[in-house]
Amino acid sequence: MSKENIPLRKDVPAKDKWDLSLIYKSDEEWESDLKKLPELTDALCNFKGKLSQSAETLLSALKADEALSRTLENVFHYANLLNEADQSDSSSQDKVNRAMMAYTKSQAQLSFYTPELLSIPDEKINKWIESKDFDDYRIYIKKILHVKPYTLSEKEERILALQSESGQTASNTFSLLSDVDLNFGTVKVDGKELPLTHSTWTNFMENPDRKIRKEAYEKFYNTFESHANTLASLYAGSVANDIFHARARGYNSSLEAALYGDKVPVSVYRNLVNTVHENLEPLHRFYSLRKKVLGVEELRHYDVYVPLVKSVKSHTTYEESVEIIRNALAVLGTEYTDTLCNGLLNGWADRYENKGKHSGAFSSGAYKGYPYILLNYKEDSIRDVYTMAHEGGHSMHSWYSIHNNPFMSYEYTIFEAEVASTFNEELIFEYMLKTAKEKGDKSLTTYLLSMRASDILATLHRQTMFAEFELIAHENAEKGIPLTTDSLRETYRKLLELYFGSEMHFEKSSDLEGLRIPHFYNAFYVYKYATGISASLALAKRVTEGGKPELNDYFTFLKSGGSRYPIESLKVAGVDMEQTAPILSALTTFKDLVDQLERELA
Repeated sequence: MSKENIPLRKDVPAKDKWDLSLIYKSDEEWESDLKKLPELTDALCNFKGKLSQSAETLLSALKADEALSRTLENVFHYANLLNEADQSDSSSQDKVNRAMMAYTKSQAQLSFYTPELLSIPDEKINKWIESKDFDDYRIYIKKILHVKPYTLSEKEERILALQSESGQTASNTFSLLSDVDLNFGTVKVDGKELPLTHSTWTNFMENPDRKIRKEAYEKFYNTFESHANTLASLYAGSVANDIFHARARGYNSSLEAALYGDKVPVSVYRNLVNTVHENLEPLHRFYSLRKKVLGVEELRHYDVYVPLVKSVKSHTTYEESVEIIRNALAVLGTEYTDTLCNGLLNGWADRYENKGKHSGAFSSGAYKGYPYILLNYKEDSIRDVYTMAHEGGHSMHSWYSIHNNPFMSYEYTIFEAEVASTFNEELIFEYMLKTAKEKGDKSLTTYLLSMRASDILATLHRQTMFAEFELIAHENAEKGIPLTTDSLRETYRKLLELYFGSEMHFEKSSDLEGLRIPHFYNAFYVYKYATGISASLALAKRVTEGGKPELNDYFTFLKSGGSRYPIESLKVAGVDMEQTAPILSALTTFKDLVDQLERELA
């Protein structure tokens, strides 16, 4: 679809849009709920100083909390979906801003709530919540009590809250510098000067012309080079802020502070890094294969993203993709496939690109309405079939969580979020690969193998390398070792050399990659991508090779929502992320893909 043919939002047929009427039938209904928020906030504030009086009082407060939280979720969810569908619509922007202002004001008034709840003696509150009356709130209360050892006094919590805005300075400044102030120039392609930006970077790195890749790479990193000291200082400031909060609350480390809320042991993080370290040979072999296929004397950092196999021509309509998903996921049963496929065809998905629409794809589930999916589906892209299945996995995870848990404990964690989505990706890959082989389509077979290997590499190996860099940086700072420009770059270069192996030749500026990753400003987050795909690959194998018990275990996981901590919910599914076995299994899957690719490309 050319830019000229991209429709305005108002011209998109209703059947191609998501149906938000299940949240609000009209903007007027939304306005009505927005106006209720101050009243609902006041209703909860009326319990200030009274939470410990009796079980009945606490239960009434929890019901007021739920009423406010449900309305806040609906108001923000509706406004956000409208805005994502057309970010050029000023009325949608206005709704998002007003929803955020209402949320911020409400939370400021309720700063007393959690500290007062935690001030109730453990023996008393634990006895109260044993009552059946607390069935819908028991897990919610227990999760609040879990962080009690690291919750400070009301005055101390207020100080930390007041510091939170200034604590975002490093992150906000990095975003402004990287996304707004830096000018990367242009790259000449087919006689035209095309802008080099964060958005176009991937396109240039995938360009088959090596000269174009080299020019884009050098201009991109030379721009970062001229701001290297500023970037290093900003990241060091972000790390210092993480350490400040961890120490203020009494955690042993910033890593422990980041993992404690989800009840994830520090050993899970370290096991991931160590296990990947011990199994880098297939990754190095993949880069050797890449060097051979590209026919270059020296493999360079700007050679690692260009497709190993040329894209095959394909044409898959939206409806055909839905049927591929139905067939590929058949092992999950008709309830799952019928619910997902009917949803994709009737109101869950916003299908195609329109002007002002958010790029990429996402799933956004809330307790009310559908588990909505934003797509920018293209019929000539095989990857978009994977994307539909991936986001469908998220949405079905939300669907089962919502239908099996009370509102106050339906939300699953980010640690679990990538499991159901990448589980579906694996089933789609196996189905499409089998179909291609049955048809004797060697080009498609090789393309699918290459794409899958690259996807696992990007999610497992690359995110683990990022996670290791974060860990080293934080541990050095906690030991009192200054995070200087040189030390950060040296650390990252060693990791590049370790993970990419001897075939790779890096540029002088290659180690600046470690100072341009936005995720690093949300510390110890990226490891969840690697653990997520490790769990999903193990579970996909367990379900497809197993029987009804294994399938039931997986559905128990999908239905868990927020009723269990993530390690526990995955154990119920049949995978123990405290052990190295799931990671080893994922690494073996990657090794098998490399083996197959070597045979196909021989």
